[in-house]
Amino acid sequence: MKITSRKFLSPKGEITLFRVENAGGAWVELSTLGAGVVEIGVPDREGNLANVALSYANPADYIADGPCLGKCPGRYANRIARGHLEIDGKTYSLAINNGPNALHGGPEGFQNRIWNARELEDGVEFTYRSADGEEHYPGNLDVKATYRWSDDNVLTLSFEAVSDADTVVNLTNHSYFNLDGADAGSVLAHEMKMAAAGWLPTDDTLIPTGEIHSVENTPMDFLEWKALGKDIKADFPALKYGKGYDNCWTIDGWEPGRMSENAVQLRSAASGRTLTVDSDQPGVQIYTGNWLAGSPLNKSGRSYNDYEGVAIEMQGFPDAPNKPQFPTQLLRRGETYRRTIRFAFKAE
Repeated sequence: MKITSRKFLSPKGEITLFRVENAGGAWVELSTLGAGVVEIGVPDREGNLANVALSYANPADYIADGPCLGKCPGRYANRIARGHLEIDGKTYSLAINNGPNALHGGPEGFQNRIWNARELEDGVEFTYRSADGEEHYPGNLDVKATYRWSDDNVLTLSFEAVSDADTVVNLTNHSYFNLDGADAGSVLAHEMKMAAAGWLPTDDTLIPTGEIHSVENTPMDFLEWKALGKDIKADFPALKYGKGYDNCWTIDGWEPGRMSENAVQLRSAASGRTLTVDSDQPGVQIYTGNWLAGSPLNKSGRSYNDYEGVAIEMQGFPDAPNKPQFPTQLLRRGETYRRTIRFAFKAE
């Protein structure tokens, strides 16, 4: 495995990009800003390598970008209703930064911080200390995000976190994928299949109601291969609220600590590339890039348009701290939070 690095100045300080290249020439590029994924270069069915992760031209443009492109949001990815958080009877008021709700840990979150980094033989380990009270969350939280890249084009992301006080944690990666290439246009012809028979209905601010509904006979059904765009304009509340898919599905057969098998599969007939995403997380937020327009410029010198990438965010359920019926995201003092996400790329 070959690892090289480059440094860039930014308003947040020095950003380092690491390029990890395997024996076949396929690569991932990772950033100390938000422990982010900048590029994933993998072959199509003809063997042609191309980046399939949406990217900006300027490494500093990832700071405070609306799409949270490629980064690891935290301390709590996704939404917490009205920024209300209660732990053992004590109430915490989080910053409101998404309508009436808290999103992705707050205006700064983990995604807009410069993380420390250490090169490994096959990847990069990023670490960050979130101070007690940062974004109004309790406890000093030490976080580690470790990326490993393999010769068979599998990117594995492992999270660890430890706190000195009881807190909540929900970590994921927010990369957007276009299997035809990062500048190839709409992904609505991509087909997706999920091992997810349930989904979480929400109110019009995308906060789960607390119920789990069956996907049967709804546009949320991806139990068999289906184009992302097939039902995206259906007259269905969830699709109206988000201007497309921006919802959490429940992974079939989930148990704490157990990795899924073929949880989410994505494929493109045009390039022949496929992506399979698995994790030990209970849910997956699928977001079809409904608000990408106006993003910072990509390497072609233009902003992305809506629906040019799909985010597959393996994670705990949104608003779980306020929904005791959901799998808990509570991290007790001294315990270790551990989660793994695996992105496997192939071509057929």
